This record gives sequence, C-alpha cells and structure tokens, in this order.
Amino acid sequence: MDDTTATFHKLRPRLHGIAYRMLGAVAEAEDVVQDAWLRWHTADQTDIDNAEAWLVSVTTRIAIDRLRAAKTQREHYSGIWLPEPLITDSPDTPEAITERADDISVAFLLLLERLTPEARAAFLLREVFDNDYDEVARVIGKSEATCRQLVSRAKTQLRDDRPRFTVSPDTHRHMVQAFAHAMQGGDFAGIQALLADDATLAGDGGGKVQTFPKPLEGARRIAQLFYATRLKYPGEGLRVQLVLLNGEWALLRYFDGALESAQTFVVEGDRIARIHVQRNPDKLARIAEYFGGEA
Repeated sequence: MDDTTATFHKLRPRLHGIAYRMLGAVAEAEDVVQDAWLRWHTADQTDIDNAEAWLVSVTTRIAIDRLRAAKTQREHYSGIWLPEPLITDSPDTPEAITERADDISVAFLLLLERLTPEARAAFLLREVFDNDYDEVARVIGKSEATCRQLVSRAKTQLRDDRPRFTVSPDTHRHMVQAFAHAMQGGDFAGIQALLADDATLAGDGGGKVQTFPKPLEGARRIAQLFYATRLKYPGEGLRVQLVLLNGEWALLRYFDGALESAQTFVVEGDRIARIHVQRNPDKLARIAEYFGGEA
C-alpha cells in the first residue's frame, strides 16, 4: 500500500461518518466515499498541502450535491422516510457511547432532515466534527459570517425537538431491555407502562411492506399494535434481539426467523417517547446479513 492509499484508508472512517450523517443512508455514504477516493487517486498530490482538509472538503461537497438530489426523491417517498440504521460496535466507555449516540442516533438524523444541505454540512462540521469556522467556510464555499449564521439557525431549528430529558446509556439500555421483555411476553400492560402517554411510533416500509402512512400516537394504541403482533406470532414465531444501532441500544424483531424490523427508541426521563421502526427490506439487508435472518 503506497502512502497515498494509506492516507485515504486512515481517514476513511471520518469521511464515511461525514457522508452518513449528511445522507442518513449507508450505501449512499459509501458511494460518496468511493467518489472521494477516485478524485483523491487522480489528484495532483503536489498541490495538496493538507490531505485531511482536502478529503473532508471533497467528501462534504459531494455529499451536499447528493443530498440535494435525495431531498427531491424523498419528497416522493412512499410513506414515512426514516434513516437507514447503521451497525455500530460497542464503544469502550460510557462517555464514548453518549458522544456517539448524541450525533448519530436515528432521531438526530431525522432532525437534520429539516436543514438545507449547506446548513446541515455547516452544522455537522462545526458542532459534531469540531472544525473551526474558517475551515467550515472553505468547505461550504461561503463566508465565515454566513457559516456562523447557518450554524446558529440550525441549532435554533433543532433545539425544540431534541429530547426534553436526557438519560444515561445504562438507563436507555434498561428501558429497551424491559420493552423487549414485555414485547416478547405479550404483556400489554407492561408495554403500555413503559411508554409516555403521548408516545409516537413511526415506521418506514418504503412502499414495499405495509406500515402506517403517518405516525401512530398514544401509549395505548402503540401497545395494542405490539400486543396484536405477538398474538399473530405466538411462541417461537416472534424473536427479539438487543443490538447496537447508531450508537444506541435497539431491537431487531424476527418473524418466523426472518428479520422484520429494526426498532430504535427515544427515552425521555423514565418513559419511551418515540419509536422508529425500520421495515424497508432494502434498509434492513445489511443488518440481516450481519446478524442473520433474511430481510
């Protein structure tokens, strides 16, 4: 491996992190990184003073262009669009779990969908990847003052819908485990007790499997849905697995051995406030391959 290739592979996780947070789709993020690699491979290295800055800039600009096209496609998406879950390994420390979950969770990526591509890039580079404003300005191609405004407005847009009460990773895992136990046991009262009264459930079927066209609201209605599903798949017909997705503990649900959904949770205080259910087979394929169970 030559120095040029070694440099790229060293920076690849960072580049993929930027692309995934920009697009909320694993395959699209990988395409962006591959495009960046092709440009890096054909660039005149003597003209590049800082490899990391050059690659971050190129990756971000490609991702901005891809996101513009993706936003148009998502306007015509069948039903609710949710990010493709990302398989994440367990961090070494609780602090690392918290840091990752804050900036890569499905709920956070959904919030980022509200931003324009340029605002999303500026916000991520500054608030998540800790770039100085002069670097953000160079990447975005706007003045520092404009980038400061973009980030400030983005923070204001996102602030109101961030979780009202943050919980520790241990509390989050405990709640998800309790929910899995109640779901597996068909415990209607137990499921409802774990949900906030105004809890919501949103599902993404991608027009390929059935799901609700708009979020399901209310603890009782959500509990009824999970209870009815358990009745439909008794005994070993339904299996639930606890896994790490997007830096947080999540659940995989299997029907008769096949992966049916990946479920991520927003926990506020001592209740589950939101459940995001990814059912689109295309967005489950990587997870099914990794954990087993054809999607």
